[in-house]
Amino acid sequence: MLNEEQVWLEQARRGDQTAFGKLIEAYQRPVYNLAYRMLNNPGEAEEAAQEAFIRAYTRLHTYNPDHKFSTWMLSITSNYCIDLIRKRRALLLSIDEPLPPHPALMSDGQKGPEAQMEMNEQQEMVQSLLQELPEDYRQAVVLRYWHEMSYEEIAEMMDTTVSAIKSRLFRARRQLAEVSMANGLTPAALTLETAV
Repeated sequence: MLNEEQVWLEQARRGDQTAFGKLIEAYQRPVYNLAYRMLNNPGEAEEAAQEAFIRAYTRLHTYNPDHKFSTWMLSITSNYCIDLIRKRRALLLSIDEPLPPHPALMSDGQKGPEAQMEMNEQQEMVQSLLQELPEDYRQAVVLRYWHEMSYEEIAEMMDTTVSAIKSRLFRARRQLAEVSMANGLTPAALTLETAV
C-alpha cells in the first residue's frame, strides 16, 4: 500500500486527478472520522472532509515526502476543523448523533440489542464529554485515541513539542475524569483507553 501510495502521490503532484482520487478513497474514512469527532455534526464533517481534500490537492506542492501523507492529510483536516470551531464558538454543539463505534468498544459478545444500546449510550456520553474539552485538548485526544497517532506525529501535526502534547493529554484526561465524576460516573465507567 505504501509504495502504491507513493506512486499515487507522485502522479497527483504532476496533476493526475485520477491518482488523487485514489488517495481520497484511501483516506476518506479517517478524514471524515476526524472531522466528525471534532465537529460533532455529520453534515459539517462531510463538508469539512471535502474541503480538506480540496486544500490538500491545491497544496500538494508543499507536501514533504519525508513525512507520512496520513499525518499531513489529517493535519489539514484538523486545522480546518479548528477554524470552523472557532467561528461557531458561540453556538451550542448538538450531541444528538452518537459517535461511530470505536474498534476498542466492539467485541463478538456485543451483538445483542441490549449490548448495542449500552454501547450507543456510552458513545454518546464520550462525545458529549469531548465537547467539554478546549479544542486543542480535543484535537490531541482524538488523534491519540481514535487515530492512534504517536506523540511525535501529534506534536508535528499541531506544531508543538512532544512534552506539550503529553501535558495536553494529561490535562484532558483529568478534565474528562472530573466532568465524569461530576455527572455521577466512576472513573472505571469511562476511560479513554477503552471508551475512546
